[in-house]
Amino acid sequence: MRRILLSVEYDGTAYAGWQRQSNGLAVQQVLEEALFSACGSAIAVTGSSRTDAGVHALAQKVHFDTDSSIPPEKYPFVLNTFLPPDIRVQSAMEVPADFHARFLSCGKTYTYRIRNTRHGSALYRNLCWHVPVPLDESAMRRSLPDLLGTHDFAAFQAAGGTAKTTVRTLDRADLSHADGNLTLTVSGNAFLYNMVRIIAGTLAEIGLHRLGSDAFARALVSGNRLDLGMTAPPHGLELTEVRYPKAAFTDPASLRWHQ
Repeated sequence: MRRILLSVEYDGTAYAGWQRQSNGLAVQQVLEEALFSACGSAIAVTGSSRTDAGVHALAQKVHFDTDSSIPPEKYPFVLNTFLPPDIRVQSAMEVPADFHARFLSCGKTYTYRIRNTRHGSALYRNLCWHVPVPLDESAMRRSLPDLLGTHDFAAFQAAGGTAKTTVRTLDRADLSHADGNLTLTVSGNAFLYNMVRIIAGTLAEIGLHRLGSDAFARALVSGNRLDLGMTAPPHGLELTEVRYPKAAFTDPASLRWHQ
């Protein structure tokens, strides 16, 4: 048996999220069906992040075990012949048998896109949240440094989160603007359930002057979800990058798994 790591890109519009479930078609199910077609046996895959319905991924990391003779570097070519066009395997490699796509991750980057123009986009409507009212970008940017560093982000978790601890470290939170498109980029060691969407929704409400620029700072102190704004819609969110320490590819047993 060999363990294979894939980098998978997908448009989440048509799917009920990453994780296989009974009430809708998930990206995991489609990928596992493609693997069955390619390898001739049932193969379970494990993803690095359980993206919600409508959320996209540029580089979801996925591992699986197989005794197939397909060379690792050929999996993108083979699997993409069985996958729909809104799911693409971009790369593949063999990794140690105890590598784990989820628990060995040491950091992730998410991107959230807001279309801040009077009229929405026809071409990009599934990739960004349309906010037709002008946003105060200066106020939004003033709020972001409060997120950086190690904090208890208890207020930034939606109901249903199962994390053992709500302490997280963010090393990047910035906002860029190009042609009416606002792009929020957030990087950290790990994220809570709906954390980035809560940040994006709160940021928009700061930009609308419904909340002050100190909203993030106040919520970090209070731990109260009600001190933050709405949870932004899922279709503006993208899992952009998943990072691993070098040892994950050489000596995974030396690392402590992240929960």
